[in-house]
Formats: sequence, C-alpha cells, structure tokens
Amino acid sequence: MVSIASRRSFLQFGLSAAGAALAPRWALAEATNAPQQAAAQDDPGKVPVKSTKLAENVYLLQGAGGNMVLQTGADGLLLIDASYAPAVPRIREAIAELVPAAPSAPSQLINTHWHQDHTGGNEGMHAAGFSILAHRRTRDRLSHPQVMKLFHRTVDASPAAALPTQVFDSTMTVFRNGDTLDLVHFAPAHTDSDIYIHFKNANVLHLGDIWFNGMYPFIDEGTGGNIDGMIAGSRQGLEIADNATKIIPGHGPLGNKEELAAYHEMLLAVREKVAGLKKQGLNEQEALAKKPTAEFDAQWGKGFMAADVFAGIVYRTV
Repeated sequence: MVSIASRRSFLQFGLSAAGAALAPRWALAEATNAPQQAAAQDDPGKVPVKSTKLAENVYLLQGAGGNMVLQTGADGLLLIDASYAPAVPRIREAIAELVPAAPSAPSQLINTHWHQDHTGGNEGMHAAGFSILAHRRTRDRLSHPQVMKLFHRTVDASPAAALPTQVFDSTMTVFRNGDTLDLVHFAPAHTDSDIYIHFKNANVLHLGDIWFNGMYPFIDEGTGGNIDGMIAGSRQGLEIADNATKIIPGHGPLGNKEELAAYHEMLLAVREKVAGLKKQGLNEQEALAKKPTAEFDAQWGKGFMAADVFAGIVYRTV
C-alpha cells in the first residue's frame, strides 16, 4: 500500500492550488483524513529512502515517490527513476550509504515514464553526474506542458537538464555491471510512455506504474492511459517473470508473480463488469451506482485510488 506520506506528497506536489479546488472527492478525503503525525512528511525531502537488497549488486529504493532500483558496479551506477525533485538529497544519501566510493565510470538514470513522482528528480540527479535515458515519448512529454485530466492540472515543461538525452522507440538492450537489461516500451497503458526494465541475470523486473501492488491503479487517461493497456502490460510482466523473479511495482511493496497475477485478474474482472454495464447503455454515473468493484474493494480499495474513481477511469477508457 502507498504510505500516507506518499499520498500526501502526491497531493502537495501533484495538484496545483487551483486544481485542488477541483480535485476528486477521494483526493481531498485523503488529505483531510491523514493523521497529524504525517504532517512532517508532507515534503518528499523529509521522507527517508529505504534500501532493500534484491541481488548481489541490485537494490530497491523506496521513498516519497515511485519505487526506484539501483544497480552498482565498476561500469557505473544505474538508477531507475528519480522520485520528486525535493527527494534528491535523500536519494543521494541512500546511494552513498550503499556505495561509499562511487565508481569513476559514468552513472545513468532510466525513467519508466514521464510522471513527476518518477522524473521530478531528473535535474538533480543529472547535476550529480547521471545521464538520462528513457522512451522517446517520455522526453516528448517532459519537453512540453502536460494536462493531468483527473486532477484538472497542467504540469509545466521540465527544464532542459531534466530531459533524457538518450531515447529509444521500441526496445533497447543495456549491458552493464555484469548483467543484461532489456528495456521494452509498453503499448499505451498507464501513460503512452511506459517501459519495463528486466535485469536478466539478477532476475529483477521493474514494471513502473503498470503495476500498483495491492491497490487500484491510477491510469492517466489524459496522456494515453487506458484499462486495456494496463491489462496487456500486466500480462507481459507475467510472461517474463518466473516464480523467483523479484517484481518491482511503480508503487507498493516488492512483489512476485503470484501477486502480479492476482492484480491482473482483478483488472480483467473489473473491466468485464464495467464494459458490460456500458454496453447495456448505462452512462458513467449509472454504471458507478452499480458498484462494479464491490467484490474487490476490501482487498484493493485501501490504497491510492478510491474504487469509484478507478471504475470511472475504466468506464471512460474501455
């Protein structure tokens, strides 16, 4: 489940003051109901970055934004995603604890997609010596203002130093620190810029925001996201993984194939229910009144997205 700190950070840095007045009911409720003790964690720069060893030289890093992965070795540091901009000092502290003497070889940052909870730290990590690699659409999205439809908010273009300087269109292979990394673009799913990164020797798979582990996902319909793409993307992950694969979601705890399969089945079932109601001629509000996610809410409805908001996105993108 996404932590209270993460949800509050998203609200603070993901909604403008004007947009907050138009924010969905669930977002305002999250801000209202958060415990007082979380107030000190409103700033992503105050949220510690926790590291978990996944393989000999591969670590999961978890802080205020999306889940990150660090690979170490003589070929240079490799980091997947960079959280929010204020989190950069915390990220660098976590890296320094794992690698007190950084290798002299160039470091590289890979973005899984364009959202600011994954790319906000790009400029700061670039200043720390990381070159940035991503899908071409991630660079395109970061280069221009983007509309977050659900939040009624326009995200400004990123500064030049935050833009990827190396891009690819479909697939790319990176040989680094004794491992082979497959980078593959998904068809539009969470956004139109999503990729996965598969560390083949370490057997670690980062799915980005294709997977929200243990919760309903956010699908950014304003930049190409749709439920069918999320289903196809989670199916791709299942085809790649084996029972020993450590699977990194964009948000939520470290997962495995069994947990990803449960998420995939939930997406399929909700899509079927919502599509059936839409086919009957029900409009969005009428379909939501039928509570199409009811049987899943106890397990999946306690995270970032409220059930009715998720079901509405499914209705609009099915």
